[in-house]
Amino acid sequence: MKVGYMTNAWGSVVGHPAGVTSVKDLFYLSTGPTEEAVKSISKVGYEMIEIFDGNLAQYENDKKKFNDLLKSFNLKLLAVYSGANFIFDEILEDEFYKLEKAMKLAVEFGAKHFVVGGGAIRANGITNDDYKKLADGLNRLVDLSSKYNLIASYHPHLGTIVQAPDQLDKLMELTKINLCPDTGHIEAGGGNAVKVVEKYKDRIKYIHLKDYHEGGFYPLGKGHIDFKPILNTLLNCGHEVDFTVEADGYNGDPEEAAIESYKYLSQVFNENK
Repeated sequence: MKVGYMTNAWGSVVGHPAGVTSVKDLFYLSTGPTEEAVKSISKVGYEMIEIFDGNLAQYENDKKKFNDLLKSFNLKLLAVYSGANFIFDEILEDEFYKLEKAMKLAVEFGAKHFVVGGGAIRANGITNDDYKKLADGLNRLVDLSSKYNLIASYHPHLGTIVQAPDQLDKLMELTKINLCPDTGHIEAGGGNAVKVVEKYKDRIKYIHLKDYHEGGFYPLGKGHIDFKPILNTLLNCGHEVDFTVEADGYNGDPEEAAIESYKYLSQVFNENK
């Protein structure tokens, strides 16, 4: 079972403090130690990781350290996660400066996927033009990712203009980017993860598996999402799809969460053979 695990379960999810005053430095960060996350992920049995752009950037001047870390635990870097507002013209170039910097690092460390969230909500609410701006930005991101041989995907997320089912449909009609569904965020936004995966299966190359129930995120098998039809759809969609488990926002022990998800997912994969 070749499945990745996101390192952001170890620690809180924050933005780099330098980004408060300089958008070009606004990377995502997980506050927990990357070394501890990598060790636990490997111990449980996962073969790959996803990491925030900001945590990867911490190794920019010591690439050997990160490569040696992955090698020592027999892990590969599957994906890098980043994000941007995309709707504010004045800062867009600085956002793409940061995104391209993250892409360069992703390639240097051997990543396959580049995942991005975004689409800011204005103080005075969402405008129709915001979806066009977001779509244009994502199309530009796709073109940029091809330069680095990365597979770019958009990740719908709570707190953006793409969290409800109708918002996702609206965006996907306007952009050519792949979709990286986060099953937990889709459910939290009022959607049905099974239906979203079925609807957009031709545009899914990568997915975040996260369980959800009554306002909270949980390890796989501990919420209400039925992952069996999701995996069945993607394992039989006619093209390769990569899977990563994510457990940010869960209040329990991160390693125990990784174990619970691994056991559940192993069972579901075996049933789909």
